[in-house]
Amino acid sequence: MSLKAGINYLVAVLTVTAVLQAANPEATHDRLESAAEVLDQLTSPPGRGIQPEQMAKADCVAVIPGFKKGAAGVGVGFGRGFISCRTGDNWSAPGAVSLESASVGVQIGGEKINIVILSTDKALRSKLLSGRFSVGSDASAAWVDGKSAHGDADAQLLFFSQTKGTFAGFDLDGVTLKADDSTNKALYGKPITNNEIVDGHTDVPDVAKPLLAKLSQETSR
Repeated sequence: MSLKAGINYLVAVLTVTAVLQAANPEATHDRLESAAEVLDQLTSPPGRGIQPEQMAKADCVAVIPGFKKGAAGVGVGFGRGFISCRTGDNWSAPGAVSLESASVGVQIGGEKINIVILSTDKALRSKLLSGRFSVGSDASAAWVDGKSAHGDADAQLLFFSQTKGTFAGFDLDGVTLKADDSTNKALYGKPITNNEIVDGHTDVPDVAKPLLAKLSQETSR
């Protein structure tokens, strides 16, 4: 990497960090509404969307609306979203997460895509809800286009995405899922961890109920 490219890369990383540090209730509420819409869009179309049998196997589901893929020449991508896990026959209150990538494989020209991640291994739950989870090293992952996996056929994490109604993916090496503490504080009015939200008895905020209702609908079929 040249000096100029290295400087651009560092600037991009610092910019992403600054963006992810800021959160407010209004933006958080809008993002929750968008997450419910994204889940509806990716579960409704037959064929290339999330299949019912895939949802049935999910222990945790993360939805990242509007993930920003890296601009040309800078391999940084980021987005904010929410994760919920099964609690018996129901789904937990959502914890806030950020999805980030520093891989040069993300150089797609600044597109935004919607992403849904299904975790099919309950043993991964504590790691997913920790402060930092590395895709690849902490769990195997694959992009899925309908029933076709692009990557590890036995992946523990299934990534689904959508941009302008079509399948889109990128290199998952170097992708991390992190707790978004500032958004949790904006949503719940106090500092609270994802483990406390998901594995505890946190009440579901009204604005999050459409997302939880969609999860319940898709996993009760």
